[in-house]
Amino acid sequence: MSEAVEREAMEYDVVIVGAGPSGLAAAIRLKQLAEQAGSEISVAVLEKGSEVGAHILSGAVIDPKGLSELFPNWKEMGAPLETAVTKDRFLMLGPQGSLELPMFAMPGFMGNHGNYIASLGNVCRWLAQQAEAVGVEIYPGMAASEAVFDENGAVKGVVAGVFGMTKDGPGPDYQPGVELHGKYVFIGEGVRGSIAKVLKHKFGLCKDSNPEKYGIGIKELWQVPDEVFQPGLVQHTTGWPLDDKTGGGSWMYHFGDNYVSIGYVVHLNYKNPWLSPFDEFQRFKHHPDVAKHLQGGKRIAYGARAIAEGGLQSIPKLYFPGGVLLGDSAGFVNVPRIKGSHNAMKSGMMAAEAAFHAIQAGRARDELVEYKQAFDASWVKKELHVVRNAKPMLSKFGTAIGGAISMFDMWTTSTLGGFSFFGTLQHGKGDAESTGLAKDYKPIVYPKPDGVLSFDKLSSVFLSNTNHDENQPAHLRLRDPSVPISVNLPKYGEPARLYCPAGVYEVLYDEQGNNPKFQINFQNCVHCKTCDIKDPSQNIDWTTPQGGDGPNYPNM
Repeated sequence: MSEAVEREAMEYDVVIVGAGPSGLAAAIRLKQLAEQAGSEISVAVLEKGSEVGAHILSGAVIDPKGLSELFPNWKEMGAPLETAVTKDRFLMLGPQGSLELPMFAMPGFMGNHGNYIASLGNVCRWLAQQAEAVGVEIYPGMAASEAVFDENGAVKGVVAGVFGMTKDGPGPDYQPGVELHGKYVFIGEGVRGSIAKVLKHKFGLCKDSNPEKYGIGIKELWQVPDEVFQPGLVQHTTGWPLDDKTGGGSWMYHFGDNYVSIGYVVHLNYKNPWLSPFDEFQRFKHHPDVAKHLQGGKRIAYGARAIAEGGLQSIPKLYFPGGVLLGDSAGFVNVPRIKGSHNAMKSGMMAAEAAFHAIQAGRARDELVEYKQAFDASWVKKELHVVRNAKPMLSKFGTAIGGAISMFDMWTTSTLGGFSFFGTLQHGKGDAESTGLAKDYKPIVYPKPDGVLSFDKLSSVFLSNTNHDENQPAHLRLRDPSVPISVNLPKYGEPARLYCPAGVYEVLYDEQGNNPKFQINFQNCVHCKTCDIKDPSQNIDWTTPQGGDGPNYPNM
């Protein structure tokens, strides 16, 4: 498409796609290096959300390690890491009761002493202010929709800012967008980004790694009365309502202005196609050890996103001709710690250092192998190496036995310099392939929401402030429109209507209950990208809608 449409081009030294922790840290580090060297470097950051932070969602308990390397005086600068962790709890839940596991029984790095509870969206907003103060150009509401390549096949930039497309083609307000060219392009789109997906395929970046693995995290932000608010409390759970063979668990963090961040993660390699992660989360909140923290409170925000869970084994090749993958685009989340923003920031800084020195040496649009070398020598890789077997063990042995074995493995690996008695376990098939047949599982009947603790999808989406121009083409694209009804419905019960946390997908019938029709309500999409990952036929491609569309998350 970029060859067929004439567009203006803007030239930069580095173009960064995504104003998340990795992209913003990279931009700031580039400017810091230029100042130290007494030189100039031009940096542009593209953000598809209406503002920086609008599409950022995380728990979040933040390890300040990465931020401290970027800004050693971040406290004095006023970074919004609001609430220091004061208490850590980990519970195994049954249907009514629970068993608290002592934190001393876990590896030391699993504790949260020295970490902070905050809104990662607000941290990114603050980082954007620091970036702009040193001359970084940030363009919110400018979705990067495709990569562009030079005559040698290297990535030379991206197309951004396409507006006014209708279902029938360019509309009266059509704008073809611009091409932003860089000597290097950093892809920091987050999990399962559309450009990263294309580049991974084009350059074979995943051919030497394990299948990418994911979870879905669904979050609500509550504001609770003083009598139940416990600032600094961190509580994680596993077990109920999921069965032992379905991986997942919850978080709950008390912070800020009487806020409780509560959320649920379901690993997307689950087999039962009748499972609904959203509804598992809603019934989870009725557990006595959870409900008491929300008593008298009000739900004020909602959202969801996919989580990269593959760890070290699933990290693709980090560089390609003309650019690199950052943060969640590469998959640097530490799954047992439920943290990734510190690793994301460090990845951005390492990429910035590699690119800056390459540009200083007169290089452009080649392979930044120095970024991979820096990663291999970094604390990021060391951290991921220690926990590399946790996810495969949970998948193979289930929550109870797999969790116990993985705790033992992490204990020994962290004390034996990275050596594991199990070696390095491998991931099996991808999450879509893990989906079982509908006939082999009993449909799950979920309780109706009570409107106090539990809610339906549509009222939840309302709290995400999601909006899409209804006249534009659907950004959720079916490779074969017949597959949902002809394949997915008879084989899997069409699980899209269940795994989507926003009510995007429906199967509609006529008055006689016949003639099923697959409907996509793309206006509801919160950009979690679960459909792109979990569709058993791999028939759905998530692409970017026009810039500024999607959720507008406050304090998430």
